[in-house]
Amino acid sequence: MNAKKIHEKNTELGKSTSELLILKAEGYPLSGMMEEYPVIENKDVFEFYAREQWNGNVARKGDYLFDKRMFPDFAYRIIDVEPAESIIGNSTSIIVTEEENGISSSEEIKSDVRFEDVIGQELAKQKCRLIERFLEEPERFGKWAPRNILFFGPSGTGKTMLAKALASKTDVPIIPVKATQLIGEYVGDGARQIHQLYERAEEMSPCIIFIDELDAIALDRRFQELRGDVSEIVNALLTEMDGIIERNGVCTICSTNRVNSLDSAVRSRFEEEIEFVLPEEDEIVHILESNVKTFPLQVEEFDFRTLAKKAKGLSGRDIVEKILKTALHQAIIEDREIVSGKDFEKALARLGRKDFAQDPTRLYV
Repeated sequence: MNAKKIHEKNTELGKSTSELLILKAEGYPLSGMMEEYPVIENKDVFEFYAREQWNGNVARKGDYLFDKRMFPDFAYRIIDVEPAESIIGNSTSIIVTEEENGISSSEEIKSDVRFEDVIGQELAKQKCRLIERFLEEPERFGKWAPRNILFFGPSGTGKTMLAKALASKTDVPIIPVKATQLIGEYVGDGARQIHQLYERAEEMSPCIIFIDELDAIALDRRFQELRGDVSEIVNALLTEMDGIIERNGVCTICSTNRVNSLDSAVRSRFEEEIEFVLPEEDEIVHILESNVKTFPLQVEEFDFRTLAKKAKGLSGRDIVEKILKTALHQAIIEDREIVSGKDFEKALARLGRKDFAQDPTRLYV
């Protein structure tokens, strides 16, 4: 059956076309045929032939694809595919990565988060305007570009959302990475992943690299003996942040909720530190009211101001995940069509505290 008929058959089965296909080179089925893997010197040419020969095939994570033209019988394993179990087509973007998780190349996304979706954090939004202008006109800034930005503050206050909102507003891709993913199994793995990450970002520039939980790799050197050898990862990151390898149009945004635990050498590389704070009472009301509008059940009339006063000290994520979601689920469990005020009150009471206000100096340590 030719590729066209395979594609038509799979389409009839209701499968969509793959948008992104991440492959890992596995080698030849028979050992000894070639000691080294083929080198892809031209990514565009590889993609063209790959799409042509695999057109119509259903791509499933974990399955293998075998090359029939460029490197006959060479095997590639599917690390990831979006959407899952979709059909490889003429518009499918195909990437070959050396990493099992595809960090260096597979995670770039186009964000649809808006600034309006981040409730509060007005000072942080204001400071982000400079980054916005840089991403829109990177050539205008020259050596004065805001390349390294640090977001810090309590968990769940919108750091990741604001980074995605920046990408959405400027229509640039964002590569989100958790710092723990950069720690390889062997010495040198982490440094290689970081350099590959920046190489990929440069190819898509202007682009945002968003590294979450930075303290996982950039912990103060006094504590590194507790974590193992991470110095090579930190050195690789510093090399990229210093601009020793020039990456035009790449903006690095890192986030942490333990800013005082960061290594001073890393922290000094950030041109701007932007603080994120816990929501005030009015902002909590806004979070509550805007989110209940998306409930699949009706919500009885309720004074959210009263609830907001009791929830002061919670982050936006805690309010949504631990109060609103718990209340909604309780109503669904009881087969009710309406979420009551008591559901919200009970959800808050389950957290075990009536006053969540904390000493701000203890939020980042």
